[in-house]
Order: sequence, then structure tokens, then C-alpha cells
Amino acid sequence: MTINQVISTLEELAPTAYAEDFDNVGLLVGDKTAEVSGILVTLDTLEETIEEAIQEDCNLIVSFHPIIFKGLKKITGKSYVERVILKAIKHDIAIYAIHTALDNSFKGVNHQICEEIGLVNRQVLVPQPQTIKKLVAHVPHQNVEEVRDALFNAGAGSIGNYDDCSFNISGKGTFKANEEANPTLGEIGKLHMEEETQLHLTYPRHVESKVLKALFTTHPYEEVAYEITTLENKNQQIGIGMMGELPQAENEVEFLERIKKTFHLKVIRHSKLLNKEIKKVAVLGGSGAFAIPNAKALQADIYITADLKYHDFYQAENQLVLADIGHYESEQYTKNLLHSYLTKKFRNFAVVLSQKSTNPIQYS
Repeated sequence: MTINQVISTLEELAPTAYAEDFDNVGLLVGDKTAEVSGILVTLDTLEETIEEAIQEDCNLIVSFHPIIFKGLKKITGKSYVERVILKAIKHDIAIYAIHTALDNSFKGVNHQICEEIGLVNRQVLVPQPQTIKKLVAHVPHQNVEEVRDALFNAGAGSIGNYDDCSFNISGKGTFKANEEANPTLGEIGKLHMEEETQLHLTYPRHVESKVLKALFTTHPYEEVAYEITTLENKNQQIGIGMMGELPQAENEVEFLERIKKTFHLKVIRHSKLLNKEIKKVAVLGGSGAFAIPNAKALQADIYITADLKYHDFYQAENQLVLADIGHYESEQYTKNLLHSYLTKKFRNFAVVLSQKSTNPIQYS
């Protein structure tokens, strides 16, 4: 099995097309054609992580956070980032980072947080815009089924968990081949007037290259008449953060105590308690101050995230409780999610869960 095969499997869970623009995801170090001896799954890639990979005979590290985030002009070993890269290259260890691609996956980081808390009736907190595309293609009537089936197999016609029956057959018309055309169905004289059908279908943005390849491969014309538009509809299966409900409402203090136990916390930084029960819970692993308005708009009773600054807590405005449980702490179960996913996909292959804590913050 090659590294590229592992990457393709990871992108089924979290397509890199939905990673945030500021992020650096994908294969950061290594050759994607190399054979994999073993996979080490970790939250961060540090020097000790490389050592762990060497000990476990793993030549591929699947990391949540990217070790390379900003541009590097030199790799001399001066910083911890440079030392990690040098050590990985020296020992032929590849590094793949999934980060915000997994943040924006419906079965990703925030799904796992909801699992740990026990939330039901989940929805995306901040849906990502412009993830749905629409293709309109003109196809000869006799080729409609072949082209339609190929597009469907490429991933078109289905959005999220819903089958999108948008293979609308409409707009029958005629196509007149000119003298320079090279029809594939007989001679020009026989194809002077060809009846066409219009196919309308939608698809998620990340499968666009596959959809177009299927269209060009199965369409009989050398020049295919088609149009692609980006829809403003929000895909409720793609986006960051998640909103859910507790099966039974809980007392504020008791709920926070349960969160401390679940995430192994010594302390939770939070805004003023409102003396009301907790039922609707919003979560966002990692830095989530930007989504406070979204949590309020969805009428969450509490918003659990990390990296809130002093003035961020004022935004609670007695409408909800803001709870900062720590960056590492909010994402700690992410590597378990990835390990479980890869283990199920590669049952006869060594997928190792890192035992190292990479939390840079200590509490006394």
C-alpha cells in the first residue's frame, strides 16, 4: 500500500478542498508513491513523535496539526519545526496533516466532541459557503443514460446524506454539426441534425475534477457544451463547529463538572453562569471565538471551545455561557477518531495510536 492510497482514504473522510484558506494541509513531507510500513496517528508532530514513529516502524505520520504552517526559507535545525522536518527526512518518514479539513467534516473533530458529551440532533454550527456546484450539460439523447450514470458514479447527484435527484432531462433541441466537426456517431451527413437533452445536476465541490473527467470521457462530442455555476445554498454537511442537544437537560454546575471529568480538566474558564438548565450545546474544537455569534444565533445554552480572550467573554451578554476548556483539551480525542477510522479501513495493517501528549501548556 502506498502513501497516496492512505491519503485517498483520509480524503473520503475529510476532503482537503474544504480546509480553510489559511491552513496548510495534505502531504507536507515525503513521497506519496512510497510504500507504507506503518502509520502513526498523532495530534501534533514533534521530535519525540518522530522517535515514536521510528520505534514503531511507521514511515507515515498522520497528524492533526500541520508542523509546517508558515513559509520556511531555511531548514538548518534552528527551530523545533526545522528539526522535526530534518529528522523526518533523514529517516524517510512522511508527514500528512489533516487539520481544518477534518474540522469542516461532519464526521470530524466536532462530531467527536459531541460523541464524548453525548449530544443528539446535531447540525453544523458554521456551514461553509459555496460548497455546492451545478452542472448543466447538453448530451445527445441516445447518450443520456451513459453520461448520466458516469456522472453519478463520479459523485454527482448526491449532496450530504440526501440523494439529489437533479438529473433533470429538459430542453430538447437540435445540434447542427459544421463542416469542420468530427462527429463520433457516423459521418457528418448522418449527423447533420442531432437531438440533444439537457442534464442538470448538483455535486459537492471536492468531486468536480472527477465529474468533469466522467463528462469528457463519456460524451460523444470533442467539444462538450456545458456550464458550471456555484450555488449559494448552504451544505449542512460541511462546516466548522457543531450544535447538538442533551437527551435530558442538566444543571449548569453539574454539566460543567461532567465536562471537567470527560475532558480531564483541572479548570474551565467560563463566563457568568445564568442559573438555568443546559439543553442546547454548541461546540468548536480549537480556537472558536469567531463563532460566538453563531452559537448565540442558534440559541445555545452553552458554547464550548478554546482560546477565548478576556474581551471575548463579554460577548456572552447573559444569553449563554461561554466555556473555554483549552485548545489541546478540546481536540484531544481527534487522534482517537483518526486511529479508529484508519483501523477500520485497513484491518490488516499497522495503525498505531501515539501515546505521547503533545500539550505545550501545563497547569500547576
